[in-house]
Amino acid sequence: MSAVPPRLLYEDESLIVVDKEAGHLVHTSDEPQPSDIVTMKLVRDFVGHKIYPTHRLDRPTCGVLLFAKTKTVARALNRAFERKQIEKCYHAIALGHPEKESWTCSEPLQKDETHPWKDATTDFRVLHLFPEGLVWLEARPLTGRYHQIRRHLALCRHSIVGDYFYTKYETCEEWDQKLQLGKRMLLQCKSLTFCHPISKQTMTIEAPKDPIFPSIVSPA
Repeated sequence: MSAVPPRLLYEDESLIVVDKEAGHLVHTSDEPQPSDIVTMKLVRDFVGHKIYPTHRLDRPTCGVLLFAKTKTVARALNRAFERKQIEKCYHAIALGHPEKESWTCSEPLQKDETHPWKDATTDFRVLHLFPEGLVWLEARPLTGRYHQIRRHLALCRHSIVGDYFYTKYETCEEWDQKLQLGKRMLLQCKSLTFCHPISKQTMTIEAPKDPIFPSIVSPA
């Protein structure tokens, strides 16, 4: 099956940044399926040589995805992510209207029952309230736990629209039909801000607005 080339956001001799599509994998899964579209393969074919992932996005999440072109750059970026030196900004459409314009969730998380609990912190800010009973949020995770934003919003009773894993199936189906989402989850990695490992310049790479977001209701 042929696939469209990646949507390029930035490229130089060391890095390539793409706008990952919702439903695409970052790398090959443990149980690959013929219908899988793997972003890493798309980017590798686009640049014509091996590339190295520096972080990951969940399959249903779209947005900014950063790859390194060399092992040295990959190690530097991996260390930067581990040391929380890369600022991540996400946008989400979630259920309900929060009581506050901004808040922080610091509930510890564990990947599953076999893993220990770890500290997790996410800052949230309301960008727009929709009369339909939805909210457009900015999320800034200060730690990097498994499904952190999705789980923190579910704990705050503001689950992400289309998140079938942490929201009732019936609720997801209702909004999917109302908004014609095609089973999409409305979470986007909007931007990454980091120090370029070679030039040492501070860079912010931003994805275009997810076209589904303004199709719900354009904010005033």
